[in-house]
Amino acid sequence: MPYMLLIVEPVDQRLSRTEAEGREAYASMVRFGADLKERGLLLASESLKSQYDAARVEVRGGASRVVDGPFAEAKEMIGGFFLLDCQTRDEAIAIAKQCPAAEWCTVEVRALAPCYET
Repeated sequence: MPYMLLIVEPVDQRLSRTEAEGREAYASMVRFGADLKERGLLLASESLKSQYDAARVEVRGGASRVVDGPFAEAKEMIGGFFLLDCQTRDEAIAIAKQCPAAEWCTVEVRALAPCYET
C-alpha cells in the first residue's frame, strides 16, 4: 500500500542554517532515500523549494485568485516527500522514525486514498 512521508518543517528553518549545514542535511536525506530505494520501498521522492517562491491558487465561482509566497499565516511548510510502498501503516511509521528529517522537523505519515475516503 502506498504511504507518503511528508516533511513538515518550520518556515524559516532553512534560513537559520549555514550553506554547509543545509548541504549536509540534504545529503543525509539523499542517503536515506537511496537506502529505501535499495530495499525496494521507495516509489518517488523530491525536495521542495521554500514557500518564498511558491504560489497558492484558488478558484471560487469561476473566479481565480493567486497569492504569491511567502504566506504570512504559515508557520510550517512541506519541504519534501518520500512516496513508499509499505505493507502496513506500522511499517511506514517505523520508516518515518528512521528519517533524518525527524530530528529537525515533523514527518507526517499519510496513506494514499481517493478524496472521498476519510
